[in-house]
Amino acid sequence: MPDILQNIATMLTYDAQAPMIFSSGLFWVLFLIFLPIYAALKRRTTQMMIWVVAFSLYFYYKSSGWFFLLLTFTSMCDWLLSRLIARLEVKWKRRLAMWASVTLSLSILGYFKYANFFLWNFDRMVGANFQPLDIILPVGISFYTFQSISYVVDVYKRRLQPSASWLEYVFYLSFFPQLVAGPIVRADYFLPQLRRNEKASRFQVWSGLWLIILGIVKKAVVADYIAQYNDLIFDNPAGYGGVESLMAVIGYTIQIYCDFSGYSDMAIGIASIMGFHLGDNFRLPYQSKNITEFWRRWHISLSSWLRDYIYIPLGGNRRGKFRTYLNNLITMLLGGLWHGAAWKFVFWGGAHGVGLMLHKACRPWLSRLPDNFVVRALSWLVTIVFVALLWVFFRAQSFSDAIVVLSNVFTRFDAAHFVPFVTARLVWVVMVTVMIISHAIPMRAYSRAKAWFVMSHWSIKFIIFVVAVQLVVEFASSEVTPFIYFQF
Repeated sequence: MPDILQNIATMLTYDAQAPMIFSSGLFWVLFLIFLPIYAALKRRTTQMMIWVVAFSLYFYYKSSGWFFLLLTFTSMCDWLLSRLIARLEVKWKRRLAMWASVTLSLSILGYFKYANFFLWNFDRMVGANFQPLDIILPVGISFYTFQSISYVVDVYKRRLQPSASWLEYVFYLSFFPQLVAGPIVRADYFLPQLRRNEKASRFQVWSGLWLIILGIVKKAVVADYIAQYNDLIFDNPAGYGGVESLMAVIGYTIQIYCDFSGYSDMAIGIASIMGFHLGDNFRLPYQSKNITEFWRRWHISLSSWLRDYIYIPLGGNRRGKFRTYLNNLITMLLGGLWHGAAWKFVFWGGAHGVGLMLHKACRPWLSRLPDNFVVRALSWLVTIVFVALLWVFFRAQSFSDAIVVLSNVFTRFDAAHFVPFVTARLVWVVMVTVMIISHAIPMRAYSRAKAWFVMSHWSIKFIIFVVAVQLVVEFASSEVTPFIYFQF
């Protein structure tokens, strides 16, 4: 008996090598314990909030250790300063309080995420003997920092009344479905739902389950399986030829979509079962026919955040063409840096910024092209090639490794290697092909499939669930693979 208790205690304690994520079995065991208690407390708002906050902070502890205390500290500072901002009438005092909160949030994020990056670059300039600081990046700090900033800025601009209680605000900031990897949810969208505290409808519950099943298959089956080959290439790009590198570029394009949209599906689905809407975060982005459309479909919550809190405050498109292009570039450079403390991410963001600038500049000419199949197909092809090639910089270990991968594709390509590749990795090729075809299906077809699932008999739902679990068991890797966006 003592051994059993010891094993349970070990399982429930934070393990840096095995953070708890949505695709781990432990999470679902704990969630099934959490859910009936949540349902029983649903109408007692205060008790329900306490229960959810406690579970959220524990979830964050299991994901990132004692950094849940940092999240608690941030939430308390934000809440106190937001209350102060709401009471102040003098504009400069309100602005000072707002900037105090934003500076605090950005300083914490800057220390944990960018301290070594800036020190390394300073070392390169002065030639010192830099030794990296021993800093552990808290999981999801970029996501909840952006939520924190948007909340305080919205209170300052009087678009939002501050939370009456700290409990309500920490509920919003720590809400576990979207805590560690988004979507980035705005307070003016989320808090009214919390205050209404409505019970989840039958449609919400079953559509939530549909999204969870879809997300698990995307992540634990497709993304994790495809990643095994992709990792081989990107970890040693010089050791492979053009066909192998091209397949890795295509594979990672599919992997990052399945990984991140799969997480978002699970997060949105879990929240839906609890009676909360988080909004869409992906809308088949690889169907996009230009780079502007891509960013309206990919990581929608981040794109809209960057637009509303960086691009528009910089002046948006209100100050002439040059400033519009410059604002686009600055916004995407900062978006790239948000993704990671490395120049390859800055380049990735900057390249997307240049792509947005070029699309805006070419709109008068593009609008004169006929709207036919050939034009749409070429537009899609240019967009997907641009996006896929830039994903190489996102995934590669370094900027130089990304250049090696791309060089392999364009200078060492030998079509004779394609058939042996397909023969050796047939399952991999089938998975990638299926995911490519899935992007050719209209969005309305997915909506109809979800509606069919919701209305189907419970036995059909059970069969679909069992099939999904069996797929996970068949294709699961030896250990649970963290989500790509955990590092951001």
